[in-house]
Parts: sequence; structure tokens; C-alpha cells
Amino acid sequence: MSVVLPIKANSSGSSAVRVMVVDDSVVVRTVIERILNADPAFQVVHKTNSAEHALSYLAGHQVDLVLLDIELPGQSGLAALPAILRANPAAKVVILSGNCDEGSEAAVEALALGASDICAKPGSGSYGEYFPQMLIERLTRLAAGDAPLSAGKAVRVPVTRQKAKAPIACLGIGASTGGIHALSQLFAGMSAPLGVPVLLTQHLPASFTSYFTQQLARMTPLRVKTAEQGEIVAPDIIYVAPGDANLQVRRGLHGRVMVGLNRERTSAGNLPGVDPMFASMADVYGAGAAGVVLTGMGRDGTVGARDIVAAGGWIVAQNEASSVVWGMPGSVASAGLSCALLEPRAIMDFVARRGKSKGLTH
Repeated sequence: MSVVLPIKANSSGSSAVRVMVVDDSVVVRTVIERILNADPAFQVVHKTNSAEHALSYLAGHQVDLVLLDIELPGQSGLAALPAILRANPAAKVVILSGNCDEGSEAAVEALALGASDICAKPGSGSYGEYFPQMLIERLTRLAAGDAPLSAGKAVRVPVTRQKAKAPIACLGIGASTGGIHALSQLFAGMSAPLGVPVLLTQHLPASFTSYFTQQLARMTPLRVKTAEQGEIVAPDIIYVAPGDANLQVRRGLHGRVMVGLNRERTSAGNLPGVDPMFASMADVYGAGAAGVVLTGMGRDGTVGARDIVAAGGWIVAQNEASSVVWGMPGSVASAGLSCALLEPRAIMDFVARRGKSKGLTH
């Protein structure tokens, strides 16, 4: 049986996206302003080189996007991020960092604190054609929410009410834009270990994997490690997909489940990808496979979620209201593959309760 939930389809609207640029370099501020103001969809409404000035502006004005440098005179962008989010809860904050390509620990921490995305600043003199195009495309998708549904139409999202056919044997989690903050909320809502292995694919470059794993370990009492080829999976360990490989599982000798890594991009260009992880879980665990799809751009996870559901397993998707970008979870939900749409803090309790079900049919 299934029910439908009404949702509000995203619409970009006719008003320009209001942007505030916070960067210590006058060159960067000027270049960013010229790039964005050249596109009618954006309007830079304020520029400043200091977090204190940014907070002062936000005390009397609302913006839609904040482009925030980490290295600032006085209070750093990282230190000011929580206050910026409190001052303008509806705004999405994008971290501008010259260290993003090297896997800045501060950038990963910023994502955990609630930043929506990170964007690498080009080096001096390298603001060519690629960067403006990349910036506009990135911010356009972020501002629009990457909705998988037709804007302006009344949409009803099907939510399956099928009961679990078997106890949970493995949990897979997929996330992208906004995912690190969502993960912190998800694990904060976990009252007790599930007693099963947890596989995690977060879209991040390989250079971020080490810092991301360290940050994740601070969010949960469970052991967190980067997945390694051939290792035997064990309960209550979170296996993180390396930034340059898909995390999959397979059965080895004596039926033991092992990690298998492959470095082929998905058809959508993702590496690591959620789809291969979910598909392998369906093959190995069948009805014992359960997946969680958190905030993120694109559709990664939908194909694999279909495999899990076809095998008798089930999927939970993050709801639209709590998602930075409702692309991935929205795609899964609109395909009728999710058994619940929840905010991250409520997901693990739902998984724990549903995962105890045994031998139930539709």
C-alpha cells in the first residue's frame, strides 16, 4: 500500500538571488561581484572583508546566499559561520576557500557546521572562462534547490507503506551537497548502535576523505574508517567510501561480506557513487538492505534505491524542508521508492524501529 504526501515544488521565481560576498581580498570581491551581477539571476547586495561587518549587515537585511572566505581579518569565517546561520537561517552559505583542492580541514569543518557547499577560489590571475561558468552553474543549482520535480506544479509524492520483510542487516547512507551537516544531525539522533555495518558515500574529492573521516568520528561513538579493499565488514563500524572509488560489498569465502572498491565513474559521472553502493547491498543483503538518502544535488542513489526496493529492502529519504538541496532525496521520493520522508534527527530512530521488524509482508 502507498500514500501520497503533498509537497511544494521549488521555483526559482522572478526575483534575483541576493548575494553577500565576504572575502579579505578586494580583487576577489570585485571579480565575484562582476561575475554574478553579469547574470540577471543574481545580485550582489553587499561586499565586505570582515565577518563582523557581515553580521552587522545581516542584522538589518536578508540575503539568499553568502559567499564566505575562511581566512578573514579578526574573526575567521569558520568562527563566524554559526552566527551567520543564526542571523539569516534561510540563507545558504558557500565557503570560498583557496585550500579546497587540497582538502582543507577547515572547509570540512565548515560543512559540518552547516555550510551548504564549498567552492575553490582560483589562484591569482586565473579567473578565466572556466571559473565564472562553474560559479554561476553551482550557485544556480544551489539557489534553485536542484528540484527533480516540475516547478510551479502541484506535486504529490508517493510514500510506500510496505512493512519491512526482514530485520536490517546493513545500512547504506548516501549524501552530497549539505550532507556533512545532515550527517551530524542524523548521528545525533541515534540513541543506540544498530548492530549492523554502516556504509557511507558522501560526494567529496579524495583529498577530503581523511579530514571527513576524522570529522565524522567526532559525531558518533561508532568506529569510523575509510573502506579498504578486501576487508571483512563488521557491525557498528561506519565504512566511508574513498573519494576516488565506489564503495561496494560482496560475499567472499564462507559467506563473509567483504569490501570491494572500484574506480569507474557512474553513468552520471559520480565517483564515489551511491548507486553502486546500494546495488551491491541489494545483491548481498536482499531484504535486509536499508538505505538513507540525504540532501544533495543530482539523482545519485535513485537507481540503486530501486535495486534495494526490488530486493525487498527499503529506503528513507530526507524531507524537503530540512534539505539544502532536494535533488537526490527528492528524486528517490518522486520515484515512489521511499518509505518515509524525515528530517535527519528523526531518521535513525525510524531505522532502528523499522529495522527490528521480521517476517512481515506488504
